[in-house]
Amino acid sequence: MTSPKFGFYVLALLSFSLPARADAPAALDFNVAQQSVPQRVPALNFNVPTAQGTQINLNGVTISGNWMQWQGNRVGISDAIIRSQFGAELLSTTDATRQPVQWFSEAVLPTRLTPPLRYLDVTDLAQKYGWQLQISGNILQISTPKANLTAIQQEQLAGNVDRITISLDRPITWQADPQSNELVLTFDAQADQNRIQAFKPMPSFRLRSLKVEPTPNRTVVRFGIPIGFRPRITTLSNPDRIVIDIGSNFLSDRDILWTNGLLWRQRSLTVRSNQFPIVWFEVNPRQPGLSIRPILPNATTLTGTLPLFTTAQQSLTSAAINGGYFNRNNQLPLGAIKVNQRFASGPILNRGVVGWDAAGNWKFDRLRLQETLILSSGQSFPLTALNSAYVQAGIARYTADWGSTYTTLTDNEILLTVQNNQAGTQQTAEKAGTVIPLPTTGYLLVFRSNRTAAASFPPATPIQLESIFTPSDLAAFPNLIGGGPLLIRDGQIVLDARLEQFSDAFIRETAARSAIGQTSDGRILIVTAQNNVAGLGATLSDMADIMQQLGAVNALNLDGGSSTTLYLGGQLLDRPPRTSARVHNGIGVFIQP
Repeated sequence: MTSPKFGFYVLALLSFSLPARADAPAALDFNVAQQSVPQRVPALNFNVPTAQGTQINLNGVTISGNWMQWQGNRVGISDAIIRSQFGAELLSTTDATRQPVQWFSEAVLPTRLTPPLRYLDVTDLAQKYGWQLQISGNILQISTPKANLTAIQQEQLAGNVDRITISLDRPITWQADPQSNELVLTFDAQADQNRIQAFKPMPSFRLRSLKVEPTPNRTVVRFGIPIGFRPRITTLSNPDRIVIDIGSNFLSDRDILWTNGLLWRQRSLTVRSNQFPIVWFEVNPRQPGLSIRPILPNATTLTGTLPLFTTAQQSLTSAAINGGYFNRNNQLPLGAIKVNQRFASGPILNRGVVGWDAAGNWKFDRLRLQETLILSSGQSFPLTALNSAYVQAGIARYTADWGSTYTTLTDNEILLTVQNNQAGTQQTAEKAGTVIPLPTTGYLLVFRSNRTAAASFPPATPIQLESIFTPSDLAAFPNLIGGGPLLIRDGQIVLDARLEQFSDAFIRETAARSAIGQTSDGRILIVTAQNNVAGLGATLSDMADIMQQLGAVNALNLDGGSSTTLYLGGQLLDRPPRTSARVHNGIGVFIQP
């Protein structure tokens, strides 16, 4: 969730610019010491919510955010908002009912899962720090005590890391807004003008510029940083301070049991001397109350794309990753999508596919479909595709699983409806974009650059359809998502992008990557890899190695680049929301109350 944009009247401005350095970053040790977890606190007996809403007014600024109140005046806020708007870091935990957080000091907040979101009980935290909470209809109003930003310090650490320390007279709420070449921190604190003026920034390796913009009640600090850097922001107490480390693609180790059966993990992994930030889920597909299903932006048509964040919220899924490929121009799928036994889109080019059922059975393999039309004369005609935006000369087939209509994809397509195994009347659509109703029974044949074949289908011609899937057991799964290339099968790397007819340019590409895999004990790995500190993404071979390091014995590459997105409970875990592209489909993890 993006931080709100504040229109502040700037009372003072302190800025400096530093010359860019072209030095390569030094290797850094990304092993972060695990945070100690405070002593367990008694679990709360949550009851049915007495109030809930979707807006929070934090110190006079209204933001979108989910909250709930339970009997006993207990108040919970979604963990996405606790992270993005309050500045709390979620620490590792193996107890899904209690979430340790670092917010200047450590605390343990009871959790309540109300799918698709998870709420953290902030009642005791608010009382400890003097927050005033008030409910007004849909809005939870929160006022925190006034605070002062007392000092800014800068130092350079080993490994070409720049550290900026912002000292405060009490804990405060703060928001981070990472942009392409700038980090914007907004603090709910006033700045001490004299002390800020006394701050004399020094030239540094990573920090290109720094601007302090004090305003009434808030302060904005802008850090100029290299594109693609992931600063590390931590809070400490005694004295209260915020520490910003700029020097590499920092990613703290994290293992959070978000709910039973869903573990959120992250590490920086090394592959052939390159270090990539990896964020992933480990999901138990046999966990009672948990299910995994394909998700689409629109329930009534396959046309359309949305950011995964939006699709996940619409679908009421708790966790999600982007899925397979699609045509960005016509916003239609390029690969297999099967939902609840219905082939919304068929497989193409013998590419990799993952299939699964509600019982927790999964299969990863390449999938081929060969369909053939057979006439009573003995003539046979192979089909090129089923319900697909992948266009070839020949005959394609479209069913009601594609939607209520078919829109022609090329000029001069010949259209023939088949019902009760019998040909209807042909029509020609001269221009691409012509909308044709799809029959609720039977199917539509589309002849592209194939007038000779069309002449063999006069009205009332008997037609038999033969469909052969290879392997047939993979095609039989009720849920399928196509991607490619297949990375790992039965414990061995089987990467062969040319076999799956990916282009040489695609094969050579380095990019952010998404993948799905399976461990030997049946856990499902839902994985994203973002660019390394040099701004380079992973190759397909890198991604196969990453999946093996995570324990995958089967794995499939999914759509990547700007599509790569990992969602959990109202937040994106792997990238800022503004950098994620619109996608056509995804894989969602659903949790029952």
